[in-house]
Amino acid sequence: MLTRQRKVEIVEQLQQKLQRARGIYLVDFVGMTVADSRELRKELYPKGLEYRVAKNTLIRRALQSIGDHTELEPYLNGQTGLVLSYDDAIAPARVLRDFIKRMEKPRFKAAVVEGQLFDGTELERLASLPTREELMASIAGSIAAPISGIVGAVSALLRDIAYLVEEVARKRAESTQG
Repeated sequence: MLTRQRKVEIVEQLQQKLQRARGIYLVDFVGMTVADSRELRKELYPKGLEYRVAKNTLIRRALQSIGDHTELEPYLNGQTGLVLSYDDAIAPARVLRDFIKRMEKPRFKAAVVEGQLFDGTELERLASLPTREELMASIAGSIAAPISGIVGAVSALLRDIAYLVEEVARKRAESTQG
């Protein structure tokens, strides 16, 4: 049994982690062995993701004390594991989707990604979303395309102006000589 002091420490740790997290995923780990949990952690860790198990009441307290992500509270029942992402908010969805396909556990309950709630039926949709980096690259490409077109048009205009100036100078030289 956890002491009161230990519960306070766990809630404080969870508060810090939940405040930093860009993606918070809840899973039901019923039926998972210690070896299964170890395997899941092994797949999450290289991607900078964290897997934590805590009592629902402690997770609920942490959520309420930070006043954020309270939309996850209805999903805090049964056995709950947290998968937290601090950089790529979509990465856990991909790891969980692949792990669940292979192991048939844990069960995905819900997630909050960049402030938006996804319920237990939306893991596939969530996993198919582009990562932040992919979105940034796409936006940069979209911005760069018109800029390169503008650069090409300005270059052509400058070339035409240079040609006209050269042509006017040549005609003036011919008229002063003739």
